[in-house]
Amino acid sequence: MTIKENLQQIEANIKETCRRVHRDPNEIKIIAVTKYVSIVTAQKAIDAGIQHIGENRDKGLLEKREALQGPIVWHFIGTLQSRKVKNIIDKVDFIHSLDRLSLAEEINKRAKRNIQCFVQVNASNEQTKHGLSVEETVPFIQKLAEFPNITVVGLMTMAPFTDDEEVIRNTFRKVKQLQKDVQALNLPYAPCNELSMGMSNDYIIAIEEGSTMIRIGTSLVGKEI
Repeated sequence: MTIKENLQQIEANIKETCRRVHRDPNEIKIIAVTKYVSIVTAQKAIDAGIQHIGENRDKGLLEKREALQGPIVWHFIGTLQSRKVKNIIDKVDFIHSLDRLSLAEEINKRAKRNIQCFVQVNASNEQTKHGLSVEETVPFIQKLAEFPNITVVGLMTMAPFTDDEEVIRNTFRKVKQLQKDVQALNLPYAPCNELSMGMSNDYIIAIEEGSTMIRIGTSLVGKEI
């Protein structure tokens, strides 16, 4: 299938899922994860109608940002080392991996404008994953009050890679509840209106559980590199 056909299928799945759980499909944004594909393939995704591009590495983001044409919203979705912040801080619209105060300090110091960030939550408590535990998340967000250049627009998580749908669903539900907990605090710098949850293998479950941004790589653009 072509990228355009893949996108049409994903959009159809989103529409049907939203119909089933009484959500507006316009709430869902598709982020094309282009880490494993060439600039040519990424451009095909944009030409097919994708507006949001997500990159895991600073080098990849900078290369694609220089080459790709179109109205693009840029998402940094990988682990961000503090020393790499200066490379991307004025090149991205969203950072999906804020998970420690030292990173917040660097973002705040380097930013020349307000940066929209997702706080990364390791809701499954897997040692191989980055992110804050469920219990650490709200206290961490409260500490971000001292960083005026950061707005917490939402939470990001990755579910375990498993065929057990209930395990995946419970992971997403924990983060949805966390979102409600953050919103209840009414923090002006943390509206937390977005949830970045769901990838190629579990985005339908993520949408059912409240995701507003899904990060799709293989199912949309394939894998080349």
